[in-house]
Amino acid sequence: MKNRMKLFKSIHFKIALVLALILLVTLEIVGAIFVSRLEQTNLESFKNQVKIPNYVKTALINDLSKKDVNKANIEIKSLLLDMENNEKNTEIQVVDSKNTIRGTNRIDNQSIIGRRNQNPDIKQFLTDPSPNKQVYSGIKNNPSDNNRYYTYIAPLNKPNGSSAGAVYVHSNLNQVYYEINKITIIYVVAAIVAILLGLFIAIVISRAITQPIDEMKKQTLRISKGDYSGQVHVYGDDELGQLANAVNTLSVKVEESQETTEAERRRLDSVLTNMTDGVLATDRRGNVIIINDEAVSFLSAPKEGFVGKPILDVLDIRDRYTLRELIEDPDELIIDRSDASHDLILHAHFSLIQRDSGFISGLVCVLHDVTEQQKIDNDRKQFVSNVSHELRTPLTSVHSYIEALQDGAWQDSKLAPKFLKVTQDETDRMIRMINDLLTLSRMDSGTQKMEKEMVNINELFNYLLDRFDMIIKNDDKPDKMYKITRKFTRKALWVEIDTDRFTQVIDNLMNNAIKYSPDGGTITCSLYETRNNVVLSVKDQGLGIPRNSLSKIFDRFYRVDKARSRAQGGTGLGLAISKEVIQALGGKLWVESTEGKGSTFYIALPYEPMEEDLWDEN
Repeated sequence: MKNRMKLFKSIHFKIALVLALILLVTLEIVGAIFVSRLEQTNLESFKNQVKIPNYVKTALINDLSKKDVNKANIEIKSLLLDMENNEKNTEIQVVDSKNTIRGTNRIDNQSIIGRRNQNPDIKQFLTDPSPNKQVYSGIKNNPSDNNRYYTYIAPLNKPNGSSAGAVYVHSNLNQVYYEINKITIIYVVAAIVAILLGLFIAIVISRAITQPIDEMKKQTLRISKGDYSGQVHVYGDDELGQLANAVNTLSVKVEESQETTEAERRRLDSVLTNMTDGVLATDRRGNVIIINDEAVSFLSAPKEGFVGKPILDVLDIRDRYTLRELIEDPDELIIDRSDASHDLILHAHFSLIQRDSGFISGLVCVLHDVTEQQKIDNDRKQFVSNVSHELRTPLTSVHSYIEALQDGAWQDSKLAPKFLKVTQDETDRMIRMINDLLTLSRMDSGTQKMEKEMVNINELFNYLLDRFDMIIKNDDKPDKMYKITRKFTRKALWVEIDTDRFTQVIDNLMNNAIKYSPDGGTITCSLYETRNNVVLSVKDQGLGIPRNSLSKIFDRFYRVDKARSRAQGGTGLGLAISKEVIQALGGKLWVESTEGKGSTFYIALPYEPMEEDLWDEN
């Protein structure tokens, strides 16, 4: 059924049908004119054949004017029998002015002579009062035998104008129409043959026209599917042949263009894929049509979820900008997509996709991750602010005491030593801060050298803690009493470290533990080994660190209790330096704390167990 419908819709069928219909209509029109003309000619010929000549009319008028009726009837009969149109299908009657039949050409119907005429046509003709009667003729159907007859009535007028009677001719037209029908049948048969032959020729011609078109259609379908291998056969140098050549040329050009486009697309995909920046491209309505993997990773959603969506929604900037604003004044934006799990700040640069004609067909947005830059910039600003603040306090204090000494306080034996002592302490504090800053700077730049050596961490840690025990023993009036508890493994643990830097870390942790522990508190120090690490810990019984401060405790200049830290002379850089040192040694430093119960700082250093006899051999 589908194939039949396709056949009816094809141009091949339409061309054949049109040509066949044109031929059919032409033959129908020609046939109608031909048959009509043939009928008219045959009827005219037949009428002329049965028409009563003038000399016969004259003779009949003379005979009807004679007084001897019998003799006149004999002459009329003889005259009618001698006429050329005296055929068995034609009946001729002569009727006088008194409506009496005076003669007939029918031998088998001579009995009607002398009788009154009963033919209504003749009666009506004779009773017509018009002085100039015209010949009456017409074709009628006879219902009794279903034949058509030609009737001809001519007046017989005397020279003085009076009517002598009329002659009546009644002829069967079957033979005439038989000949017409026979010729018509011959024409119809010839027309049918001509139509069939014309249809065959139309099919051949339409096939000759549509075959190249069909091949070109198939080739264009192959081109649309990406197959450029086929070629359209060229049948001649006519318009179809030129069109076939054009399609073949187009196929080659499209293939070359497609290869170029595909190569450019692969190159563009490769560039977009390997770019460290995110790239989005939109259509003229602002809907995303291209997005690379880096942009997808920035925006944290499946790639398919972005394509087709407005760029304002993808970048979540609809509340700040409209598409028209971006097109009319493309600008650079800072987009903050940070959340609780991570920080992400993007720099978005917009540019127009514009044709040579000036038509804007879309936007390109390049996303650059400036999180680290923003963090560095913020850290720099914070660092400058912190250093300024940290140095301003001791400098202000030193300046105030020196002014007081200049104003005469140096002469006061009690105040002068105190003022000089405060000035010295503040100066030492600034020196420590500057040294710490220099240490951090060298670590940031990678110029801080680590003098590593294999050390028994068990002995070193115990030695460092002994120093803090000695401070309590040797100080008659210590500011704060504390007790150090050791939980060490007895096994010698050899670790490769920089002794001086490691000592600095332990000092920082212990000083903090002492500062923030209550008077008489216990500081618990532990040392144990795991599979690949040596773990040291320093636990105090202080106030602990609030939960929201745990992630910032190792930041530079960060203090949980700023007022207390400054009062105790802290610089806010100790833990930051400690973390940098431990990381440089390949380890890790972290803290666990419960507010109100104290804090525990952990150090994990890489460790590989070593056999004792290896050292004995040396």
